Amino acid sequence: MRDSQFGVGVVGYGYWGPNLVRNFAANPGARVVAVADLDPARLANCARFNPGVTTTNRYDDLLNDPDIEAIAVATPVHSHYDLALAALEAGKHVLVEKPMAPTADLARRLIDEADRRGLMLMVDHTFLYTPAVRKISELVRKGDLGDVYYYDSTRVSLGLFQSDVSVLWDLAVHDLSIIDHIIEEEPVAVSATGCRHVAGSPENMAHITLFFDSPCVAHVNVNWLSPVKVRQTFIGGSKKMIVYDDMQPTEKIKVYDKGITVDGSQEKAHQLRIGYRAGDMWAPHVPAKEALETEVEHFIDCVRNGAQPLCDGLSGLRVIEVLEAASRSVAEQGKPVSLRRPARLRARATA
Repeated sequence: MRDSQFGVGVVGYGYWGPNLVRNFAANPGARVVAVADLDPARLANCARFNPGVTTTNRYDDLLNDPDIEAIAVATPVHSHYDLALAALEAGKHVLVEKPMAPTADLARRLIDEADRRGLMLMVDHTFLYTPAVRKISELVRKGDLGDVYYYDSTRVSLGLFQSDVSVLWDLAVHDLSIIDHIIEEEPVAVSATGCRHVAGSPENMAHITLFFDSPCVAHVNVNWLSPVKVRQTFIGGSKKMIVYDDMQPTEKIKVYDKGITVDGSQEKAHQLRIGYRAGDMWAPHVPAKEALETEVEHFIDCVRNGAQPLCDGLSGLRVIEVLEAASRSVAEQGKPVSLRRPARLRARATA
């Protein structure tokens, strides 16, 4: 670091950019140097709320500024790869919105470029930093749930229709990043169906099923045409089960000591007796801290200390691999697509 604070540039001041600027500005370890956007009205708005920040409509100004050591990319999806690559080539650390690239091959190029230059590449999978998901991850890793049997999520609302990505790449990416984080194995195949109801636009609803070598299965339902907004996930284990409702103001997580017991041998399935266990329900304390605040803290710490990010380039790549396979499956009306590949180290952070 050049001083006690390192300089940050943000490209894109539309929906997510202002949140990034606000959180970086509030962190004592960083200083927002400049914001770039093509829209003069957005830049004027940024200048109004951040008088000490330089605004520009030229991305090159961020790339060429020696006071900027890291760039946060918060632009439309189709531009993520080009902007992130340019930042890495300019020697800047990168925090890039999800998904970080339109294909797995391009995601690998970003990873390789960051590794070659010794730079930090982190993907903004913000849900991993929510107190609720962090608590769920803690419970799973401690073994409180036992073996994870299923992950079943519904993430639906009315809009917002995207022009450059389908509902898979817009909404399902959240659950895929959570699944990648909390389930201790990689999926081996994916099946997906989807439908588009607006001519010339991508799919606006989809159902995804992820298969694993273990009996675990994951289902994700995403939809831009729901009359109500639902953000609800069920995670079932051999010991306990979780209901995660992100729309609840309090008690977002409820842990149920419920399940089944099996009497008899597996060899004599006709003699099996299924029993049901109904214990207590408890709602663990979940602190009310903004996820992006935690994420920005983590990014700064990783840049300063060279630690591996919770959602590094490899985790972003794994999510994109699933999205690509799911998109192929949709095109083939749900035909399962294999996700198996040569064995490699699956790096996992535990921040």
